[in-house]
Amino acid sequence: MKAITIVSPSVVEIREIDKPVPGKDEALLRPLFGGICGSDLNSYRGTNAYLTYPRIPGHEFSAEIVEIGENDRGFKAGDIVTANPYFNCGKCYSCRKGLVNACMSNQTMGVQREGGFSEYMVMPVSRLIDGKGLDPKTLALIEPFCIGYHGIQRAGVKEGDKVLVVGAGTIGVLAAIAAKSRGAKVWICDVAPKKLEYAMNFGLDGMILNDGPENFDKAWKEITDQNGFDVTVECVGLPSTLQNCLDAACFGGRVAVIGVGKHNIDLDFTIIQKKELNIFGSRNALTRDFEELIDTVKNQGLKLDGVVTNVYPFEKAAQAFEDFHQNAGSMLKVMIEF
Repeated sequence: MKAITIVSPSVVEIREIDKPVPGKDEALLRPLFGGICGSDLNSYRGTNAYLTYPRIPGHEFSAEIVEIGENDRGFKAGDIVTANPYFNCGKCYSCRKGLVNACMSNQTMGVQREGGFSEYMVMPVSRLIDGKGLDPKTLALIEPFCIGYHGIQRAGVKEGDKVLVVGAGTIGVLAAIAAKSRGAKVWICDVAPKKLEYAMNFGLDGMILNDGPENFDKAWKEITDQNGFDVTVECVGLPSTLQNCLDAACFGGRVAVIGVGKHNIDLDFTIIQKKELNIFGSRNALTRDFEELIDTVKNQGLKLDGVVTNVYPFEKAAQAFEDFHQNAGSMLKVMIEF
């Protein structure tokens, strides 16, 4: 079979590899749509610290079950599913406490282990998640939606909260949609005007162009009458954007940190004590997040596929990665159609 492979930084090839054979309690899947995540893009750029080459990318996907044995989940060949792509060890302290999303030896598909960007793939039946009739393109968006949703849950966003999401990439936009679905008033912030304009198509309450510290401070103070936001959500992974979130949070506010960064921050940490801030790290997601979001999307009629700006056929994968690399400021969610 064929598989999209990041051979080395900036080099993507479609390679011939052996078709997998499902073992006991496993299912053979045929991917339908797959999203290129920021971590996949970093793998292409050579900046993903967790990756070794070559690597098959991809952990956001929808798929059709091709082969599956008797199982107590009720799955059968022909069902359209997604899956939980974060493989936990089941033995570490986090896993023993039930925090499997924060496994100390986590392996995410497409990063520490092979991903799903191939003609066929094998998954444990226990990791399959029923698509419940969602369109396959929408279903492939559930995983990145879960990342934002998990952070919004961690911060306890509720109806009436004023929320600022810093970062208008896919995760930030989906986090903003998740906050809106809980009845919050939501503003989004970014350095890229085009991304902000696109994000406003999802019914958000406002936007902040982060074109400098003084303008950022002026904007959030005007919006909140100097009080600050009840919740700020960091979806970029830079020291400056974390500082934005700490500065714009109200006294007693909550800060959710979803973005992944490699840079240290020179932090005046007294702001945390002074404001009595509650800071929540947010990593991956849980299977129940997937299940809850699929129900939410169905019940609320959320149009997630609006975040998809570009779709490429399987054989154009190399072009998809290069285009995304060159135009990350204007492209939001890039998908591969298998």
